[in-house]
Amino acid sequence: MQYPLRLRFKILALAPQCFVEDASGAEVCYVKQKLLRLKEKVEVFTDSSRRELLCTISADRMIDFSASYTFRSPDGQVMGAVRRRGLRSLWRASYEILDAQGQPTFEIHEENPFAKVLDTVLGEIPVVGLLTGFFAHPRYAVRQEGRTLLRMTKRRAFFEGRFDVEQVEPVPPHDELGIVLSLLMFVLLERSRG
Repeated sequence: MQYPLRLRFKILALAPQCFVEDASGAEVCYVKQKLLRLKEKVEVFTDSSRRELLCTISADRMIDFSASYTFRSPDGQVMGAVRRRGLRSLWRASYEILDAQGQPTFEIHEENPFAKVLDTVLGEIPVVGLLTGFFAHPRYAVRQEGRTLLRMTKRRAFFEGRFDVEQVEPVPPHDELGIVLSLLMFVLLERSRG
């Protein structure tokens, strides 16, 4: 993958849609989330044509306060998971990225929780809410053993949500897909949370 990656969310769509592209503009994956599900299940495709399924992401429970979201290949093999850290996530979003054996390998931390609060509060005000993306930029870091490997930042956008994922330090190639899927699920969950 060529960094920075760009995650784009269509705001005016009925069902949440996300496009993930690399620096060259090539699609990394595409998600169209299904509406009205009691237990979260997301299908991730290789591109927006939705011909080839890359994986599915499913929650282990209906109430997602500390739910774990497992990534499975099309043949059912567990590829990894992402898990919200319960009470730690109330003020500052905090998630663990797990490997295929369920062991924590990376973590996602919100770097500036006040920016998210500002973005959320102002986003609820008519007309002003359309413009919040131009001045509130929450940031999130993917860390391993205290080192920041990737940083995701909400960017200015009109009529869509846009996040850029920049590489700070090299990421092991066999972990890249799991991290991208974790960031994708993280954004879907945090957007629904506010």
